[in-house]
Amino acid sequence: MAETTSENRVSIARLILVPAVICLGVTLLRLYGELQNWSEFWFSRKAGGGGSPIGVSWLTLIFAAYFGYKLVKAGETPKSNLRVILSAVAGIAILVGAGLIAGQPPIPTWKFVVLFLLTVLAIAIQYPAWPKLFKTLLAFGYAVRIPVVIVMYFAIRGQWGTHYDVLPPDFTDTGFWSTYMQIGFLPQMILWIAFTVVIGGLFAGIAAAIANRRKPAIQATSSAGA
Repeated sequence: MAETTSENRVSIARLILVPAVICLGVTLLRLYGELQNWSEFWFSRKAGGGGSPIGVSWLTLIFAAYFGYKLVKAGETPKSNLRVILSAVAGIAILVGAGLIAGQPPIPTWKFVVLFLLTVLAIAIQYPAWPKLFKTLLAFGYAVRIPVVIVMYFAIRGQWGTHYDVLPPDFTDTGFWSTYMQIGFLPQMILWIAFTVVIGGLFAGIAAAIANRRKPAIQATSSAGA
């Protein structure tokens, strides 16, 4: 699925196109299944999705590993696979800390500011380890999450009874726009982007390490055959 230019540079748009379309299809399938009251196991309508197997969160990690593997195969290797992995681990630790500070919505303004800054920090520290992967995951994250934001707008507005609009426990509905921003727009555009870039970076880093280990073996086999 990945394409390269004459300079062996991977086109991010072409690399993420098919995965993004697949994720869009899963989002629409999930929505339709919930509206049709299909199996709660596969199409949970609980807040947060209930860990249903059909969802874009799991696919994000799979595609992140795919991106890491394809970038290495195209020659877009990081300077250090270990640095990529450690940067991701550090980012995860920051996100966990941010989550503990924020607690459950509704979130007070000062906590939101702290959460926002820590989340941005967790995302930003991924860039130096592997800039190409960072750009790929960031683009992929928004390609996946923008459709979800649109679905959530209509679901919350229409109170469809899906996991896209159900309120978290103890959440106080303070009106459409406030609710939409707190459980829809901001989480999708910030927190889930962090999930894609940071945790996705961990999976990509591991995949890159595996790909790099295989390359010498393949090259050695080719040399012996010659």
